[in-house]
Amino acid sequence: MQINTDPIRVFQEKTVPADSRLVGWSALVRALEIEAPVRRPCAISNQHVRGSRKEEGDWIVFDKRYWPGEDFGAHLNFALRYEDLDLLVAKRVFQTVPAQAVQQFVRSAPTGVPTRRSWYLHEQFTTSTLDIPELPSTLAAVDLLDEEKYFTGTPNLSRRHKVRDNLLGTTRFSPNIRRTKRLTEFMERKLGPKANEIVGRAGANVVARAASFLLLADSRASFAIEGERPPRGRLERWARAVMQAGKVPLTLEEIIRLHGILIEDRRFVRAGLRTEGVFLGERDDQGDPLPEFIGARAQDLEDLMRGLLDTNDRIREAALDPVLKAAATSFGFVYIHPFQDGNGRLHRCLIHHVLAERKFTPPGMVFPVSSVMLSRIDEYRKSLQEHSGPLMNFIEWRPTPDRNVEVLNETADFYRFFDCTNNAEFLYGCVERTVEQDLPQEIDYLKRHDEAMRRTMELVEMPDQMAEDLLMFIRENNGKLGKTRREGQFAKLTDGEVIAIEAIVREAFDGSPSG
Repeated sequence: MQINTDPIRVFQEKTVPADSRLVGWSALVRALEIEAPVRRPCAISNQHVRGSRKEEGDWIVFDKRYWPGEDFGAHLNFALRYEDLDLLVAKRVFQTVPAQAVQQFVRSAPTGVPTRRSWYLHEQFTTSTLDIPELPSTLAAVDLLDEEKYFTGTPNLSRRHKVRDNLLGTTRFSPNIRRTKRLTEFMERKLGPKANEIVGRAGANVVARAASFLLLADSRASFAIEGERPPRGRLERWARAVMQAGKVPLTLEEIIRLHGILIEDRRFVRAGLRTEGVFLGERDDQGDPLPEFIGARAQDLEDLMRGLLDTNDRIREAALDPVLKAAATSFGFVYIHPFQDGNGRLHRCLIHHVLAERKFTPPGMVFPVSSVMLSRIDEYRKSLQEHSGPLMNFIEWRPTPDRNVEVLNETADFYRFFDCTNNAEFLYGCVERTVEQDLPQEIDYLKRHDEAMRRTMELVEMPDQMAEDLLMFIRENNGKLGKTRREGQFAKLTDGEVIAIEAIVREAFDGSPSG
């Protein structure tokens, strides 16, 4: 089957590198008129390229020797050999192209690695069974994902194709996480054992207080990311829900229960999966939507959520790093956006669920991941938009009478498959800071605080709360008790006692990394 490979100047709003032509997934998407974004498009230069390939802006450009010609199978072969396995694009290619073209490609080299992978995916993604006999049992199986390039799941062997399906998920829902240098370095730091070691060196009382503070800080930050400042009662209720993370299996019923804790007042927010559209963005001067993100269609939610939870269970059985698993499950959830409100907070709660379930976090402890996300809010939003942004060009929608959005085309696959690599790198960076800075600094602060309290109470007998306030005011005023406080709340202290307590505080907190 021949495809049109004539040069073009612009592909999916990206300027094609000069003197080059589309290849692989990009060429197939263009030729077959497929509605799906190509995340990392490739092109073939008409010139020689130093090192055979180079990155040029959004593009990967290959030397002219890689040009496969105008044949469909040759471009599919190129995509499966040299490009990322984009399951969304692959599914739409196989659903669009005539089965005969795929069959011809497979028959050209039935034992080849790219052909077996395409054969397997074609029969997974379509209802068509190709007229190709099962491969002999003596033939060694190949992996669907290259384990040197991807983090993979527990392999399931397809005897017909002699392919081990080692996707993190299934063809119903599956994120991909590329094995980047940065993720490998994060994993080598053994942050989970390090956190447990830090906690193990501290006393039980200090650990309990540190856990309480970090939990409240995370809960407050999670609301702040959404632009909310809830009353303390609601904040503490949500904090208690977060502390239950990892104690029961993650099911749709459990997620809906957590949503009920988050949204207690049901007068304005529907319980359970939403029955209408949802978007994030602004409105025009008439109040109509100007969406930057549109969640999955309501009629697709049940299937997508079941797929996500099946994938969560599948990943749990594999030896996948806990932080990578947390990224796959939590970001998959927030892209689907299954609820009318509260999706962002539940997304961050799912991070805690996975880390606790996999015993990555010390028992009874919550890493203040939301606090780090809040401090890196632009980077956090960018990691979300890198997946959702390109989809907007392929979602057809219209405003509804109640100024919501109604999606008009099939979009479930947009949320079913996604590259989670950048999400995982961002999340691991947040976890790294909590382990390397936040957790040890909070424990260090409490130890120094307790020492200052002990010495202060030995010097002057006073109520605990008064002593707490005294230390706080001295610390906030750079080691000196301010004149107003000295003459008011602490007027009964002698000058000598004040000078001694100021010295105690300065000595206790001298060199403190927490300030």
